[in-house]
Amino acid sequence: MTDHLHKLALDYHALPTPGKISVVSTKPALTQDDLSLCYTPGVAEPVLEIVKNPQAAYTYTSKGNLVAVITNGTAVLGLGQVGALASKPVMEGKSILFKIFADIDVFDIEVNCEDVQGFIDTVVRISPTFGGINLEDIKSPECFVIEKTLQALLPIPVFHDDQHGTAIVVAAGLLNALELQGKHFKEAKIVSAGAGAAGIACMQMLIKLGVPVENILLVDREGVIHDERKDLNEYKRFFANKTHKKTLADAMQDADVFVGLSGPNVVNVEMIKSMAKNPVVFALSNPIPEITPELVKSVRHDVIMATGRSDYPNQVNNALCFPYIFRGALDVRASRINEAMQLAAVHAIKDLAREPVPEEVLRAFNLQHLTFGPDYILPKLLDKRLKIKVSSAVSEAAVASGVATH
Repeated sequence: MTDHLHKLALDYHALPTPGKISVVSTKPALTQDDLSLCYTPGVAEPVLEIVKNPQAAYTYTSKGNLVAVITNGTAVLGLGQVGALASKPVMEGKSILFKIFADIDVFDIEVNCEDVQGFIDTVVRISPTFGGINLEDIKSPECFVIEKTLQALLPIPVFHDDQHGTAIVVAAGLLNALELQGKHFKEAKIVSAGAGAAGIACMQMLIKLGVPVENILLVDREGVIHDERKDLNEYKRFFANKTHKKTLADAMQDADVFVGLSGPNVVNVEMIKSMAKNPVVFALSNPIPEITPELVKSVRHDVIMATGRSDYPNQVNNALCFPYIFRGALDVRASRINEAMQLAAVHAIKDLAREPVPEEVLRAFNLQHLTFGPDYILPKLLDKRLKIKVSSAVSEAAVASGVATH
């Protein structure tokens, strides 16, 4: 980051008021009568109603539209293990996205605890405050245990966005890209670099959509995850195929798809050259992708390319998903965000990219036109139709799958 951008970013967060979020009253408190209703003695009435019927909390408090964005700062936004306190700007930023895209209120909570059970205990104890829990920036493999345990313990949605939000958007983009490339989704040979929370969740999602695990080569820092390796945790072991390929370069040969959720510049042009005809490359490391679109285009012209950046076409961004999957879940008081709801979000996002783009979206991105094609496989972040299309699909899936309670 240049000195100019460094100063701009710091000033943005510091001025005129430190931070990015605040708490705003939704009720008047201007007179003595207002105060007597807001606090004592009037506040006793909703308290007693909630004692009689816990579901009344959704009527008399903000619980039903309040999500916790909660982390321990062990795997923050490409910055790594920066700790709970330093993660707060990211959690505040996430809170803003919930509010502006889906009108969901958020408390950001940074927990100074790397112990799995201690973190779980903390979330369980504060959970009555919230209608949903968004886990964020927790390292793998601990994140898998934390999410699964909390889902079993709590009667409200628990969703690890780094896993499932990423997987939903990647899957939507790949479905569109492979169709444009004339390839069958269930037959594609897929290479994924990065075997952390996002990488594993993305490949799990593709399997749910019909890709055989045998068609996937997952690659971590030690190379291809194969059946002869003895250093694999249970989550990686699921992807341990029998293969002679051992390196990322080996894996890329004749691959139809590359999904990068690893680190900057791990792919070179020779690897891109070795891929199959009409490949799809999702280089999603941020801010520096595994390989830049410029390098890819310098050696091939038959590639559909996506990154995690907003300054290139086809940005893969979790904000296309997480505000709306929570909006849909909260609207029907879903007890969880299940597979059916996630798949509904995949198809809603995929389908929206095929519809005509509204003028207001074109103006927001200073574009003359935009149509479904190699440079437009996912909706734009500022497309207001996402709230209606994705949230509604998620709500309907919650009702149909029996997890809606309202």
